[in-house]
Amino acid sequence: MTGMAGGGLVMALDQGTTSSRALVFDAAAEVVAVAQAEFPQRYPSEGWVEHDPEAIWSTTLSTAREAMQAGERSGGVVSAIGVTNQRETTLVWDRRSGQPIYNAIVWQDRRTAAICRQLETDGMLDEVRSRSGLLLDPYFSATKAAWILDHVEGARGLARAGRLAFGTVDSFLLWRLTGGRTHATDATNASRTNLYDIHRGEWSDELCRIFRVPMEMLPEVRDCSGDFGETAPELFGRAIPVLGMIGDQQAAGVGQCGFEAGDVKTTFGTGGFMVVNTGDRPVMSNHRLLTTIAYQLDGRATYALEGSIFVAGAAVQWLRDGLGVINAAAETEGLARGLKSNGGVYLVPAFTGLGAPHWDPGARGVIVGLTRATGRAELARAALEAACYQTHDLFAAVANDGVSLNALKVDGGMAANDWMLQFLADLMDLAVERPAELETTALGAAYMAGRRSGLYGDLAEFAGLRRKHTRFEPQMPNSERERLLAGWRKAVARTLL
Repeated sequence: MTGMAGGGLVMALDQGTTSSRALVFDAAAEVVAVAQAEFPQRYPSEGWVEHDPEAIWSTTLSTAREAMQAGERSGGVVSAIGVTNQRETTLVWDRRSGQPIYNAIVWQDRRTAAICRQLETDGMLDEVRSRSGLLLDPYFSATKAAWILDHVEGARGLARAGRLAFGTVDSFLLWRLTGGRTHATDATNASRTNLYDIHRGEWSDELCRIFRVPMEMLPEVRDCSGDFGETAPELFGRAIPVLGMIGDQQAAGVGQCGFEAGDVKTTFGTGGFMVVNTGDRPVMSNHRLLTTIAYQLDGRATYALEGSIFVAGAAVQWLRDGLGVINAAAETEGLARGLKSNGGVYLVPAFTGLGAPHWDPGARGVIVGLTRATGRAELARAALEAACYQTHDLFAAVANDGVSLNALKVDGGMAANDWMLQFLADLMDLAVERPAELETTALGAAYMAGRRSGLYGDLAEFAGLRRKHTRFEPQMPNSERERLLAGWRKAVARTLL
């Protein structure tokens, strides 16, 4: 496509774990409109997490319409859509009706832990890891899809007959957006399923056999910036091309302009996700990090190492909604700042197991160091510190894998907390940079669509649009850092018993 005329806009659909959002960006990559809608979480059994697919769709559509109308009131026209999404969350739907046959099984869900343990016992780990870059863990999509096929009557027969479609949230939204005309995904989302060979750049027959997922169900895999079809005209009053698709954590890396090997970002949302660009070669970790695709453009993949923290901001949500010790997440900064120390209190928020580098789905959360003097401030500070300690664990694993890192770029809701970012810099002994615009996930999706449409240029040109950032320099003495980390390691050990 050729470049757009002035006034061009691009809309990013950012479908997350707890809410759906739509943001409209202009040619300078500035946000001109935003809409957001939360939707319910479902916990039908211990360790299970589900979403209503219709809630995912309805909130995506309503926020897209709202943001588009607001953005176009300034005179611009939305000429392209980019999609970014909660990854690994799995849906299976009927190709004829477009109706899901089961709820979406969320990335946090642990119901297939026993299946993963059995596959490891059967000696499948090396095969899975060498092809997909991932581990055997219920976090990923393959065992979720197999579980749906095993537990919905008649589903396996329909899948083998080509009647059912599998997809992560991006594929499901694309199917709905295009009126069922496009069943596709991008390389980043495909690389999170445990079914995709990241070296060959295609779905793996062998992995599909191991996980018992028929290849007939799988979407076509495309570049992150490319033609994904047009929206059904009745959705927005006209057909709009969908020109970008990228998983949310990779999108944040793009939004942070992490285009060079060694560039690293951590997004602090519901979970915490670190992505390190390793360039045009996949680095296989010896410390239980994931090898994945950072983005794919013009048929060429750029790779990354990734570490996943299952609970970051969700720990603060738990303090607010579960315990009622705070009324709003923003309170945590003042509470933490008001303490001279953490008082020996550590929260290990293994509510759904521990992610990298431990990968223990059976671990459960603990709070250690409680005394009669412990109050809401100590708990709030412990929740913030937990995100930082877990990030340190990831960075230690990356360093041990021999990857050199540049300054840590951060984003996500928790990154607005100055106290937490200073503690993070202190703990990491590394500079931390926060962009002026925290909407990096949506920006990454917008860039992928805008690159294809001609609104934005190449990677270097886009990087030139990057705004100023706030930089936090480490200040903590080494002895204090080591004392705090020793306490954290002892706390984590208690969750692993």
